[in-house]
Amino acid sequence: MRIVIGADHAGFTLKEDLAVQLRKLGHDVLDVGTHSAAAVDYPDFAEAVGKAILEGRAERGVLICGSGVGASVAVNKIPGIRAGICHDTYSAHQGVEHDNMNVLVLGSRVIGTELAHELVRAYIAAKFSGEERHVRRLAKVQSIESRYLAARPAPQPE
Repeated sequence: MRIVIGADHAGFTLKEDLAVQLRKLGHDVLDVGTHSAAAVDYPDFAEAVGKAILEGRAERGVLICGSGVGASVAVNKIPGIRAGICHDTYSAHQGVEHDNMNVLVLGSRVIGTELAHELVRAYIAAKFSGEERHVRRLAKVQSIESRYLAARPAPQPE
């Protein structure tokens, strides 16, 4: 599987570690940064992860910031992205199986490396169930997204 991975400065070290793990598991990893522990802004990397998925350069993404909250908020602004913060293995696989989650968000200051490894394995191994109830619910989520995108006023020049 082709996985895009990105992080801000708080998630840099964990990102590097997880990229190695994913490659050892046989996955192709697209690393969109950051490439150092120097302070950066999480929205830039959230957008890069989401964009890689939408453009078909990756099937799924892993995104890391300090708590996971900011990165999750940012990446979920991208239409077609379904990201979830997961700090337990049940949510990491269930988010894919029931909600077709395509970005796993982790908080590097919340979980340790070993748990992060377990979460990534559970997330990558999971498949969307395709069950009628999950398809129906996902269609409703997509309908909400479409309605609000259509109602959005045009951006005003600054």
